[in-house]
Amino acid sequence: MLELPDFAPLRITFNRASRRTFDSLDHLLIVSTQGAGARALQKFPQARQLGVLLTRAHHRGDDFASSRLSNARATGVTVAEYSAKATFAALSWARRVVAECTRDKPATLGIAFADVLSESEASAARSALVSAAAAAAFNLPTFKSADAPPSLRALRLIGQAADPGLESAVASALGNNLARWLTALPPNVLTAAAYRSALAQLAEKHGLRYRFINEDKLRKLGAGAFLAVSQGNPDRDAGIAHLSYRPKRGRAARLALVGKGILFDTGGTNLKPFKGMLDMHIDMQGSAVALGALIALARLEVPFGVDAWLAISENRLARDSYKSQDVVHASNGTSIQVIHTDAEGRMVLADTLALASREKPELIIDYATLTGACVMAVTERYSGVFTNRIAANGDLVRVGAQSGERVWPFPMDDDFDEMLKSDVADIKQCSAETEGDHILAARFLQRFVPSEIPWVHVDMSAGQHKGGLAHVPSEITGFGVAFTLELLRGTTPAELAKRWSA
Repeated sequence: MLELPDFAPLRITFNRASRRTFDSLDHLLIVSTQGAGARALQKFPQARQLGVLLTRAHHRGDDFASSRLSNARATGVTVAEYSAKATFAALSWARRVVAECTRDKPATLGIAFADVLSESEASAARSALVSAAAAAAFNLPTFKSADAPPSLRALRLIGQAADPGLESAVASALGNNLARWLTALPPNVLTAAAYRSALAQLAEKHGLRYRFINEDKLRKLGAGAFLAVSQGNPDRDAGIAHLSYRPKRGRAARLALVGKGILFDTGGTNLKPFKGMLDMHIDMQGSAVALGALIALARLEVPFGVDAWLAISENRLARDSYKSQDVVHASNGTSIQVIHTDAEGRMVLADTLALASREKPELIIDYATLTGACVMAVTERYSGVFTNRIAANGDLVRVGAQSGERVWPFPMDDDFDEMLKSDVADIKQCSAETEGDHILAARFLQRFVPSEIPWVHVDMSAGQHKGGLAHVPSEITGFGVAFTLELLRGTTPAELAKRWSA
């Protein structure tokens, strides 16, 4: 059984501002506004010294400076100036500041705000810092013989009242930490059996329903696209996991989250080169993000039902691996001409989308580290989005900006299908050429979602970014959880579907 950590180890409290509170901290962060000067720091210990240090930092081009308080604990102190306007910039600022505050591995961090910040500035900075601190406090899996150094465990928001608005940031951090942890596990640790064990534990802990559709059941359902990929696995333990959250009132699935869960991708018969295969244990990140988003929405107790469908398999090179020019049939009856066995993600997603569609949700979102073409198009800083509702594109861009998980929409015109025409089947799996593969992959997947169901496909080019991204300090970013929560903030799948279809 896979032993799961606490995915929300950071304990957040609200405390009065006093010298006693400051002296109880391992580190104190004071947030001011750009150009406010030493006068804004007067209510804090050693204000004059901090003002001098901040002036020196300005000359270096920095917007924060650090020192220590002259108390028995030698509490570290950092003063940082907040001037971000966009959410991504605010989150990136917060990651840098939290990294500075946690250099000496404090167990307790306090955050206080100078009076010169406006209410909106303080709220934005507070949310960004909580997100960054929650990400920094969580340790990704390590298998070193030496114990990992202690990490941040307590965050005290000083001189501030309890903020219900932080609930979303805390839920998002929970889902993001979960997604990053699962994605970082080595492929011999996160096997299909281990993943199923983790899912069962998480379902029990968070009050979710859980079932696993194994290969025998998938065969009866006609899921030949999924089975074409899984037939090369050494063990017969692949399948589609189905988890469900239901509010107190409501039995139907209103939102379906679908994730690619390829636990290791060799490329199959079309074998990847060494560097292309090296990090292919993270090719299951789409499923981890779908799962993290489901658990975050359940924690927020959203008033609509949510299902997660996770396509769990490996793509291995074996005697029974599927081959170029094989013809297989998906569960919705579509025949597929296989072109390239390293386009396995769209194969397993085809059947998973088709099965999720049978529940008639009001919205489907799928997540996948699907194509290198999307990385080439938008780099690893953005992710690509594709939808069968052109009216949704404006909302998707706005939500990406507001969540700090930025996305860019791509065209989905019908004439792209000419590149997927097959002489022997209903559709080609992909083109033998490379141009526009991210668009062709989306056009292929759209065939497995009925036109009456609004659908968004997220090609997670920002699922991995060296040095971290926004508030997340690790190379594995867990991109997609915050985006999903922001998309559903204050609305429902039914309302989105109605707006996008108008």
